[in-house]
Amino acid sequence: MSKHDVRCLWEAGAQLGEGPLWVAEQHRLYFVDLKNQTLHAIEVDSGARRSWAMPDFICWLIARRDGDGFMAGLRDGIARVWLEPELRIEYLHRPFAEGSGLRMNDAKVDSTGRLWAGSMHNTDYAQAVGKLFRLETDHTLHVADEGYHICNGPTFSLDGATMYHTDSFEGRTYAYPLSADGTLGEPRVWRQFGEGEGSPDGMTVDSEGCVWIAQWGGGRVCRYAASGELLDTIPVPVRNPASCTFGGADLKTLFITTASEDNTPEQLAAHPLTGAVFAVRVDVPGLPAARFG
Repeated sequence: MSKHDVRCLWEAGAQLGEGPLWVAEQHRLYFVDLKNQTLHAIEVDSGARRSWAMPDFICWLIARRDGDGFMAGLRDGIARVWLEPELRIEYLHRPFAEGSGLRMNDAKVDSTGRLWAGSMHNTDYAQAVGKLFRLETDHTLHVADEGYHICNGPTFSLDGATMYHTDSFEGRTYAYPLSADGTLGEPRVWRQFGEGEGSPDGMTVDSEGCVWIAQWGGGRVCRYAASGELLDTIPVPVRNPASCTFGGADLKTLFITTASEDNTPEQLAAHPLTGAVFAVRVDVPGLPAARFG
């Protein structure tokens, strides 16, 4: 029996559950069902739920420091989004040529308020056409790196001097030196994932600087030391956990999103909670998600 009590928070049936975001002042967990073009939110204390149908893929949601709406990744670019009283979308950048088949995938904000967002080909994962973008707080957009198949993460060390970033297609997580001005140094392979581990997907860092990674196809979320050493494993009752984040009043709840895509009918039957959002209590608290701006 696992020492971790993983409970189902919402049987959302997500095709591609991604981008969990805890917003403390709302007691709300937001997450996206990327390919079903839906943004969800649940008030964890009351259980109240809300969903917003989006006009296209919704890849991630990031809170803003000024509290004026959110930043969001849509299929074709980066936008400001206001959810209430009604949905409003204002694009800032559309970096992909029409018909390119490219889309945004995953994003996080560093401690200075800069936003880092990856891209990928929507259907042909073997194409290394993904880019890692850096959105400055003045809304200027830069290409920080390229040549990725499936960009996932990123997340950052406690001192802000290292960025962890993943190419899920290669099963590889990189560590980049990150300078104060946002320049990336030469990456090193931080961890190569092997057979049976699953592919590294969404990730976050806790208050001890350890890295938590959802492992697609591996049915687990794992905690690693900054050295890459495996410290803890949380089995999840689905094949494809996709991302994770910390939340709750004490930031000791790890929320895990999952995906039903890339499962056979037999696998779906064997894992009836596929596509759900899970919550598990952990010993070491996380950190509040950094906000853009």
